[in-house]
Amino acid sequence: MKMTKLLLFGALIPLLACSKPSPDKPRPDKEPPGTRIRVQAYLFSWNGNWETPVSTADMAKVTDLTLAFFNPAANGDLGPDRAALKRAVDGARAKNSAVRIYFAIGGGNPSAHLEHLIKPDNRTAFIAKIVQLTTDATYGFAGVDVDLENDLINADYAGFVSALGTALHANNKVMTAALARWKTQQSIADSTLKQYDYINIMSYDETGYWNPTVPGQHASHAKAVTDFQYFKSRGVPAGKLLIGLPFYGYGFGTGFPATEASARTYSQIVQTYPGAAGRDSTIVSGAGTIWYNGQPTITGKVQYAVSEKAAGVMIWELNQDLPTSDERSLLRTIHQAIP
Repeated sequence: MKMTKLLLFGALIPLLACSKPSPDKPRPDKEPPGTRIRVQAYLFSWNGNWETPVSTADMAKVTDLTLAFFNPAANGDLGPDRAALKRAVDGARAKNSAVRIYFAIGGGNPSAHLEHLIKPDNRTAFIAKIVQLTTDATYGFAGVDVDLENDLINADYAGFVSALGTALHANNKVMTAALARWKTQQSIADSTLKQYDYINIMSYDETGYWNPTVPGQHASHAKAVTDFQYFKSRGVPAGKLLIGLPFYGYGFGTGFPATEASARTYSQIVQTYPGAAGRDSTIVSGAGTIWYNGQPTITGKVQYAVSEKAAGVMIWELNQDLPTSDERSLLRTIHQAIP
């Protein structure tokens, strides 16, 4: 997940040993056949305070919640403040007792220590700390989301993913990933993709402020289809894939700088420009055009996920939406589009 798109909103601990779950005993994140698709929402915090956004979010309309990002100190210790974290997870479950909660490591602006910690000489100790937090009954996490991007998908990536997956699965926990097609094509082997229980496809950022000479839609329906079919072609079953839905957009034109300041949240867009919820772009007089996903496109992507028997859809990210009491809310739109 790019951090940039949120600017305007954003002694060794031994591995806990236990036997792997038997093949006929599915992990607790598995739904029985025929249930509604997953609505997996990332919730971002700059300062490790998820309590406030959880208090305003409609948890009843999500099945899975990922808190982003838990990034390590030099010794591998993971934030955030544990008392605040406890209040956040308790707050989410008070609204939806069935919600599965994960924490994500990495992101578009990760800790400078991550590259060092995933190396072979360091990863065992680091993974032990990740597993310790994941299995702490105080929080009840369902698993961990690996959101290593860009330069962190390097020669150490596959080994780290394999070791982390083995440790999490031995403790009956889930490992998910946030992956973009372009980087997966370049650097990730099929054997590594198979380690993940679910893949959240980052089907957005086809263009943006970093590419001002190519204005336009960064997250089209066609891109979602192409990205989904690509991961299927790599041998990942549809039932492990979630199609990413952006709750933000980018402005292009003389009134929009070629910096992070050109980003706009969906809530900002629709509250500023009348009728914007019903389309995918808005012309701003004297400034240029903002491109994003409006309600019709979000509906179409959800319907596509259902038709393809995908695991579900993924939201980046929940802070960027309107309250679901507002008929323009994208989370409300998703909920209404699921049969």
